[in-house]
Amino acid sequence: MRAFSVDDGSFQLDGTPFRVLSGALHYFRVHREQWGHRLAMLRAMGLNTVETYVPWNLHEPWPGDFRRVEELGAFLDAAAAEGLLAIVRPGPYICAEWDNGGLPVWLTGHLRTSDPEYLAHVDRYLDRILPQVAERQVTRGGNVIMVQVENEYGSYGSDHAYLRHLADGLVRRGIEVPLFTSDGPADHYLTGGTIDGVLATVNFGSEPEQAFATLRAHRPDDPLFCMEFWCGWFDHWGHEHVVRDPHDAADTLERILAAGASVNLYMAHGGSNPGTRAGANRDGAQADGGWRPTVTSYDYDAPIDERGAPTEKFWRFREVLSAYNEELPEVPAVPAVLPPATLHPEGSVLLRQALDVLARPEVVAPVPPTFEELGLEHGLVLYRTTVPGPREPYPLTLREVRDRAHVFVDGRPAGVVERDAEVLPGPVAGGSAVVEVLVESMGRTNYGPLLGERKGLLGGILHHQQYLHGYGARAIPLEDVSALAFGQGTVDEAPAFFRTVLEVTEPADAFLMLPGWGKGYVWVNGVLLGRYWDRGPQRTLYVPAPLLRAGGNEIVHLELDRVGSVLELRAEPDLG
Repeated sequence: MRAFSVDDGSFQLDGTPFRVLSGALHYFRVHREQWGHRLAMLRAMGLNTVETYVPWNLHEPWPGDFRRVEELGAFLDAAAAEGLLAIVRPGPYICAEWDNGGLPVWLTGHLRTSDPEYLAHVDRYLDRILPQVAERQVTRGGNVIMVQVENEYGSYGSDHAYLRHLADGLVRRGIEVPLFTSDGPADHYLTGGTIDGVLATVNFGSEPEQAFATLRAHRPDDPLFCMEFWCGWFDHWGHEHVVRDPHDAADTLERILAAGASVNLYMAHGGSNPGTRAGANRDGAQADGGWRPTVTSYDYDAPIDERGAPTEKFWRFREVLSAYNEELPEVPAVPAVLPPATLHPEGSVLLRQALDVLARPEVVAPVPPTFEELGLEHGLVLYRTTVPGPREPYPLTLREVRDRAHVFVDGRPAGVVERDAEVLPGPVAGGSAVVEVLVESMGRTNYGPLLGERKGLLGGILHHQQYLHGYGARAIPLEDVSALAFGQGTVDEAPAFFRTVLEVTEPADAFLMLPGWGKGYVWVNGVLLGRYWDRGPQRTLYVPAPLLRAGGNEIVHLELDRVGSVLELRAEPDLG
């Protein structure tokens, strides 16, 4: 049996001093058929370990409804096949720019505390997930060398009884390798997020000497470890694409290693936020300011880009890491890309006409039910109410829209309302006017004090100063649109679904662009890729080759705002 431990302030693998050179690669952000290539790219860069989070809400979207649980074990096996050790961060909270920080939307109790109701849900989840980790520890012939207790808890709370419950639970479930926490390199983070007997690590993007000095002040005997070296960053809709100079990032990496520290590149390969899983962040030092939803791409300006190709940052990092490897493997070939092409939609159907196929039965309530109350993680909800009368026209206010709403009065479009502009542009008269509000959810906050936010018309609708009561609500899930029936030709109004056929001789990666269209969702052969939005910065969606097949491939997209005329395949990504 192998052993991984801490001795005299350093890591030991089988009794020999060992430096962890790790890279973050999330199995849930990369198509399963591409894991091998991406893991081989990590080895070729000079890494000996891969790190992954585990998103609770992916594996238990509703209480007791466990899905895709075996993927974690399969990924760890794939990493072992490529000669990589593994670090597992099972949650329950992960942040990761992932919807709600990985916490399921149905959770009850006080989140991330020792509240018994919350802990009962956590324990049920860990009981299901952790056996895959325990049986793959290095002590049992596998490749897992470390397991995280909770993620950046010092950025959220100070309930040490909660952290102790998690740490003890990991041990009780058979985890034998070192446990760790990870936090920012400041006193309040480290005092709130660490507990005795569990290794402390720090997360940062620059100034490693200062960060490690702070860690040393709190943990003089722990090995130095940057658990997240932020070598890139993520993007928000409506804001600029973020990049980091490769030479600056490589210089910081070199300084981390010169300090004798272990490191985990966050991210080594980012991948994509599949479907509706992208999260959101808040402005301000307290992370409770303006809401910023995250884009579909999680390229992260990482050294290995979204489709698995090496960037300049990859080559700079490989050069730095070569000093810590006897010999580096050859760099795997770059995946092929489909040639540029212009595609024309062949069929369409109005969303209103598709309701009987896609929408759930109407729920009637005095106030608008939330998405969560309707059993919907993400998607659309069509709310319907009436304005009593006769009365004169008054402004219509949609309070606390989460997150974007198309409003129709007596079947005619009346405007779009967003979180930061709640009043409809024009007044609405009374007299049994029918108001319909199509609400679209986007990412839930994944970091800070505002976790656990709800979606829908949270504050109801005001006509002048009076609440409107009595609603019908139809949830419209977007996971499966295979039952749609498309008419020939295309409509010129939105919201509507459009169908396009892509003929492929041999499957390869692709970058899909929707020039002239507004905002919506794209499915390829029934798989929901994610959201697009003309606000940018992201302009193309990455289509992994395994989603395509030789012959005809069906592309369906739901356009909510503005109808365009063509779709395009691009040879290169456009992330802004």
